[in-house]
Amino acid sequence: MSGRKDFLSQQAPENYVAGLGRGATGFTTRSDLGPAREGPSEDQIKEALAKRAAQLGVSYTFLSLVHAQVDTGSSQAPTPSAYGAVEKKEEDDDDERFQDPENEVGLFATGAYDRDDDEADRIYQDIDERMDRRRKIRREAREKQERDEYEAKNPKIQQQFADLKRSLGSITDEQWQNIPEVGDLTGKNRRTKQNSKQRFYAVPDSVIAGARNSTEFDTSVSDGAQMNGSGSDNLDGTMTNFADIGAARDKVLQVNLDKAAMGSADANSGSASTIDPKGYLTSLAKTDLRSKDFDIGDVKRVESLLQSVIRTNSRHSPGYIALARLHELAGKPVKARDVMSQCCNLNPHSEDGWLENIRLNEGHNAKVIAAAAVKENPQSTRLWTRATELETDQQSKKRVLRRALDLLPKSVVLWKQLVQLSQDESEARLLLSKACSEIPASIELHLALARIVETVDEARKVLNTCRRANPKNAEVWIAATRLEEQVGSKNTSNIMKRGVQSLANENAMLKREEWIEQAEKCEEEGAVLTGQCIIKETLSYGLDEDDDRKKLFMEDAQASISRGRYEIARAIYAYILRIWPTSKSAWEASANLEKVHGKREDLWNVLEKAVEAVPQADDLWIQYANEKYQSGDVDGARIVLGKAFNQSPSENIYLEAINLEAKNGQIDQARELLQQARQEAGTDRVWIKSVAFARTHPETNETNSSTALDLVHQALQLYPSNWKLWAQKAQIYTSLSLLPQAREAYTTGTRANPKSVTLWLLLSRLEEQQAGSVVKARSVLDRAKAQNPKNEKLWLESVRLERRAGNLTAAKNLMARALQPGECHKSGMLWSERIWHLEPRTQRKPLSLEAVKVVESDPTLFVTVARVFWAERKLEKAVTWFEKAILLDSDV
Repeated sequence: MSGRKDFLSQQAPENYVAGLGRGATGFTTRSDLGPAREGPSEDQIKEALAKRAAQLGVSYTFLSLVHAQVDTGSSQAPTPSAYGAVEKKEEDDDDERFQDPENEVGLFATGAYDRDDDEADRIYQDIDERMDRRRKIRREAREKQERDEYEAKNPKIQQQFADLKRSLGSITDEQWQNIPEVGDLTGKNRRTKQNSKQRFYAVPDSVIAGARNSTEFDTSVSDGAQMNGSGSDNLDGTMTNFADIGAARDKVLQVNLDKAAMGSADANSGSASTIDPKGYLTSLAKTDLRSKDFDIGDVKRVESLLQSVIRTNSRHSPGYIALARLHELAGKPVKARDVMSQCCNLNPHSEDGWLENIRLNEGHNAKVIAAAAVKENPQSTRLWTRATELETDQQSKKRVLRRALDLLPKSVVLWKQLVQLSQDESEARLLLSKACSEIPASIELHLALARIVETVDEARKVLNTCRRANPKNAEVWIAATRLEEQVGSKNTSNIMKRGVQSLANENAMLKREEWIEQAEKCEEEGAVLTGQCIIKETLSYGLDEDDDRKKLFMEDAQASISRGRYEIARAIYAYILRIWPTSKSAWEASANLEKVHGKREDLWNVLEKAVEAVPQADDLWIQYANEKYQSGDVDGARIVLGKAFNQSPSENIYLEAINLEAKNGQIDQARELLQQARQEAGTDRVWIKSVAFARTHPETNETNSSTALDLVHQALQLYPSNWKLWAQKAQIYTSLSLLPQAREAYTTGTRANPKSVTLWLLLSRLEEQQAGSVVKARSVLDRAKAQNPKNEKLWLESVRLERRAGNLTAAKNLMARALQPGECHKSGMLWSERIWHLEPRTQRKPLSLEAVKVVESDPTLFVTVARVFWAERKLEKAVTWFEKAILLDSDV
């Protein structure tokens, strides 16, 4: 036999790992490491360090310190070197690549380390730190971008199903009930269920007998069937209507849901984090329940939980309070008092516990408990207040409050209660004086004292004392200004000005918005002059010259008007007009305020000042004259317009004067004004007005509208491209039944102004209605569309022309061409025409939906949609669409 061992008995080669050839990886267990062995002793370590130090040429102490830091793994801050440089702590081990494998300390460990080396190390260290800081922002931005891209490419499961979770909110109750229960579908449980279904049981004889009798016919009639005439089981003659029962159940469910929705309307969310603990305890006190309204088992379960709470923390007062109220709800007041008595014994410094204990007791027992409570907590204002409320007569209450103030002389609440109990004004004055001396920082007490002192000088002294004690409070200065206003002093503005300066020096100025709130509060309380002084002194505070102050002030005035503070709005407008006296918009806003919320005399005063400040503003002159005319003062309106002629003889003033004279029947005077206007301000508007006036007010000896034709000929020589003049000329010829001349006027006008859509429309209607030629009208509209492409009015007129001619097919074809993307597919007018006149009634609603998607927002289309819903008697939806249309265009 050979002495060589077989393969399985041979020793494994070095570094052999079983299964490595087939892809397995080896591992090492603790048993493979062998038994633990004792490390070198301290003497051996010292001897090795000394030998190593001798080889390296360094001191033994230095090498020992290095070894100690390596062994301990110290993470303390680096110690400074001999020259003050701090050794930088490396965050990585990349420098091991540059070390000598035979020298663990470093290649240059034997070199001399002097001051220059230390300075160089410090410089390099500063450079490295600075470069690291420069790269930090870019590195963090790059890492954030990479992280965002990774999260976008690899979203979480929760984000992937976020849209599905949101869609769960639209699932109805019936759909929720139809969701199948999730069962255990593992193999074992499935086989168990299948086996359980295959089990067989013995069937009782009664079941077999019942199955046998189910196929038989019973020829007998029961007594109940004879009574009610049917074979039902209802002996009282009624029939069960399951549809009514289901409807009643649904109605009850809806009522309950409405109650739940009303009860939770004030809550921000349904999570437990929105519950206020103090509010919860207060709500328990207001709950009116009886023991019959809940199950006794629920009470016992809650009681066991609360007992566990107070056993875990015997000094947790809310737990005792909750347990006591539970017993109170369960109709066990004695047990509730025992619980609170235990709470007060274990937690004598708990205010809530004592207050709850007092509430549960009545009469003399409550007073005894209150006395014990204030004895344990003499600094509690709430307990003293509760003890005062337990007393029935005024003297006893005063006695308790005086005792409380002996212990709490700085309590404003107690002083106020004592003052309220005083029946004599002199007594109240003495009490407030004492309170102000005890609490000089209380502004409320000082203001109360200032209201009840006998003279104004004493009130001023009180306020001055309060102001010295509270130099950073604006309320004192406001009260001082209101005092001066009440006595009718002219020093109110100076007081407020001094107050603003003092607060600015103390760096205690309020914000602009807070000052405006204080001014509005003063107006609400009747101190209008004080509010105006506040606006005058503080409206520009904190704003620079570069800010758009005028716009901001105008917004403040509008906000005050919306809140009903019209005097403050007047003060703001007055402040704006002091800074910008020639601002036309500010004068118009001020006049509008007086017109809507003021008196007529105030409006006239504002307009009088406005035309004096801005004499070139025609709108202000015209508004002033109209206000005079509407009040019945025609002569006053003439005087205003006369002044306007002297200041600014513009066409607007002339036209307003002409309208005024025409309204009052002064035709000749109006005609003279028109002639004067044509000579001095001969604009196209004046000529158009002259022609229109000549047509409506002909002279007595005038025939065939000769004056109007002469005027329009003269105007067209001056303004040949004005389409209104050409339209007036054609209308004059039409009224005289001169159709060829009218057609010539329209044609010439379209050549002079081919972009005038109105002229083209008038010419088309002339051909259709007067001449009766639909073909010529169609030709006119085609030429108009060539001159004015993509014009919705021309397309609409073409469609209506075909529809009036009875050619509905051509109208639909034209509408289809008009609504193409290259033409007027976003025209609400065209869509409305199609919905109402070109499609059947059943297609109106789907066509409206399509139109809204294409057009998006158009008031005409919204009105059409509202009319569709109105025709279907869906009034709420109709109102909604009407409101949308009004928001887009109030004149729709």
